[in-house]
Amino acid sequence: MSHFKTVTPSTMSRQAFVEAFADIYEHSPWVAEQAYDRSQAADLDDIQTLHAQMSEVLLKADRAAQLALINAHPDLAGKAAVQGQLTEASTNEQAGAGIHQCTAEEFQRFTQLNDAYKAKFSFPFIMAVKGSNRHQILAAFETRIHNPVDTEFACALAEINKIALFRLQAL
Repeated sequence: MSHFKTVTPSTMSRQAFVEAFADIYEHSPWVAEQAYDRSQAADLDDIQTLHAQMSEVLLKADRAAQLALINAHPDLAGKAAVQGQLTEASTNEQAGAGIHQCTAEEFQRFTQLNDAYKAKFSFPFIMAVKGSNRHQILAAFETRIHNPVDTEFACALAEINKIALFRLQAL
């Protein structure tokens, strides 16, 4: 069992839990609300168990809720990143991947890929960037842009669940 370093979820009220975990899934507190409601108190303290519960909430949600959560994510190296308008978690994740160190040409390529990806799929490119660098991210972008819509939708959900696990492990 892997426990949180900074919080003890089983001791929290529902409101405190939702406040603490609201942005594990980007701007989507409904995931934390439903995970809390479906879990036993003791299950909340184990990172893997809580992650499994939160992942299940996302994967069992209707497509509209899933799409809204996907669309809540910022573009990688997008305007929000450049203007400092990301959540703290997104800022740290993108900085950890060296996105803030992109050359002007790399930012331009990210912008082109973000625009082309959203035009094709109608949602932003999602990738759990922890452990990757900007070159690996661009390579994944260039590969995945050729996938069918359903494949990318499923990939976006899987990447969101990876991001959530990284965020839970940081607590």
